Amino acid sequence: MHVLFSPSESRNFALEVSAKSAVPLAALEESSFEGGEFKLRPLESVRDQSVFVLQSLAGSAGASASDRLVRLLFLISGLRDAGANQLIVLVPYLAFARKDRRTKPRDPVNHRYVAELLEAAGATRVMALDVHNDAAFDNAFRIPTDHLTAAPLIVDHFTQRYPHDNLVVASPDIGGVKRAQILRELLVAHTGNAIDLVFLEKRRSSGAVSSGALVGDVRGRHVIMLDDLCATGGTLIRGAQACKEAGALAVHTVVTHAPMTAGLQAVVESQPIDSMLATDSVGSGFHSGAFTSHPKLTCLSVAPLFGEATRRIAKGLPLAPLLSSWPVTDAGSS
Repeated sequence: MHVLFSPSESRNFALEVSAKSAVPLAALEESSFEGGEFKLRPLESVRDQSVFVLQSLAGSAGASASDRLVRLLFLISGLRDAGANQLIVLVPYLAFARKDRRTKPRDPVNHRYVAELLEAAGATRVMALDVHNDAAFDNAFRIPTDHLTAAPLIVDHFTQRYPHDNLVVASPDIGGVKRAQILRELLVAHTGNAIDLVFLEKRRSSGAVSSGALVGDVRGRHVIMLDDLCATGGTLIRGAQACKEAGALAVHTVVTHAPMTAGLQAVVESQPIDSMLATDSVGSGFHSGAFTSHPKLTCLSVAPLFGEATRRIAKGLPLAPLLSSWPVTDAGSS
């Protein structure tokens, strides 16, 4: 038997996952005390059960990323102590994942520390969406990991709206080329059209970032510029400006995670950007602010993706089909 738990800050997302997966969302007692202390107590037995725990780690006005991480750790530990035999952690947005290596002497590797904390709390498997570096994600954990991607949902969105053959996929920096290449390959497979890949150089000096040369041809084309995360929006805005100056017809920016509303607002209000596509991986905080009704902005829900992944894990079905197409056409396969 499988059951799903989620703290209140991620409960709306968890309700959608539960509906899609048919894994029931269990009741949880949540109490708050003076000084920011809290208690999370499952209200039903989990002894010898496989338990899913869902929590997005994007900070919001009510709970910072650190608060959410601590609440997740305490919930996992409590479920472990209550006798759960498997604890599968679902993290739509994994905070601290950008700091996955040392770039200066004595640099912390926060990504690895989060992995160690989740393992120490009792997690037996972790699933995350479009982490900053999937290789670093796999290497940080000593327990099984699953890396979901929003790329099939993004492909479905664009193939329905831009069936023509003048698309080009762009990465706003060299580090994102692999991510953009995967999207390009999926677009080619679904459209049958030849789609090029371009990228921009990005230079960082004394904390200041500037875009360098555009490598590839975008003249007369619709550009799909992909990044995993939008914080300030500066990288996407600079990339879009470079593409427009090189003759692009339109620039459609795409991110999986938008943890900071200010960055998202800057992007949709930027003149060189014609549209912005993001997912709701950060939870309900994504929808705060009047700008979320901006005509340039479209939000894709990834709750159905997590729901289907949860259903497949519960039934022992493969996750691989989720990496190549959406909606999934072989839901009943084993």
